[in-house]
Amino acid sequence: MLNFGIMSTAKIGRDHLVPAIQQADGARLEGVASRDGGRAAKMADHFNAPQSFDSYEAMLESKDIHAVYIPLPTSQHVEWAHKAILAGKHVLVEKPLALKASEINKLIKARDKAGVIVSEAYMVTYHPQWLKVRELLKKGTIGTLRHIDASFTYFNTDAGNMRNQVELGGGALPDIGVYPTVCARFATGLEPVSATASVEYDPTFKTDRYANIQLEFEKVNMSFYVSTQMANRQTMVFHGDKGFIELSAPFNSNLYEGDEVRVHNAKHSDTRIYRFTGVNQYRLEIEAFCRAVAGKKQTCFTLEESILNQKVIDAIYKSGKSGKRVKV
Repeated sequence: MLNFGIMSTAKIGRDHLVPAIQQADGARLEGVASRDGGRAAKMADHFNAPQSFDSYEAMLESKDIHAVYIPLPTSQHVEWAHKAILAGKHVLVEKPLALKASEINKLIKARDKAGVIVSEAYMVTYHPQWLKVRELLKKGTIGTLRHIDASFTYFNTDAGNMRNQVELGGGALPDIGVYPTVCARFATGLEPVSATASVEYDPTFKTDRYANIQLEFEKVNMSFYVSTQMANRQTMVFHGDKGFIELSAPFNSNLYEGDEVRVHNAKHSDTRIYRFTGVNQYRLEIEAFCRAVAGKKQTCFTLEESILNQKVIDAIYKSGKSGKRVKV
């Protein structure tokens, strides 16, 4: 049984990860930490966790905590992941792990020295719908893949929300731009070689609120846009010469129409639909993490994968500033 500590009382932890830990096989919620001891105690009591801590340091010192989940503001992810590794804890850290790919190198060195599991929380890579898409592409179900198209948008202009605070790592690309990128890489097994992008910044928040991106893979192109100030939308389409694959809820599982992978042939005369009901991708993520910690045959999203994904985001930002095509 892997005892988890939650580092902060953030909404994503309350709404998704803590319930997933409580439902998962092999996991147990041991404690909640916050700089506000009262908030930690309240959340621990709500979820029946045995312990609460009035500092993150106190949680890392506890021998009862085997692993920590870190949903702190993005700008603090690398700092506290590093501290947790040095304390000998296994680490599941919310995406994006870092704001620059180079920041991840010290985590790899610390992880290797400590012998712990450290993983960025890309829950989508554990969802069976993405395993199905990867299988379909590998089998050549839609022929030769030529183009990937995606979007991820929502509307949020709350000045108090960390997504609109540049000093905390806010912005569309760190928050949601990472998802089309990681899903394309995961499904195809390919890496982007260059990026061309236009990035628009909010005049008040100074965060990127809209980005239109073109990625070039070897023999495959990808177009996608993300925004924190557009109507809610999530799409992902893989287009080949013999058909195309589209997902109804590519990133936030069970949203909108539910989880479906639809495969259309070239003439639209045949459509196969793969439905995935009752899937909790956060629970699957926790269970995979527990198996990896236990030394079982299980692949978790690695720090090496995190570097590759963040390099793409770094290149998008660079292209957005220069207006030129940038190598990844």
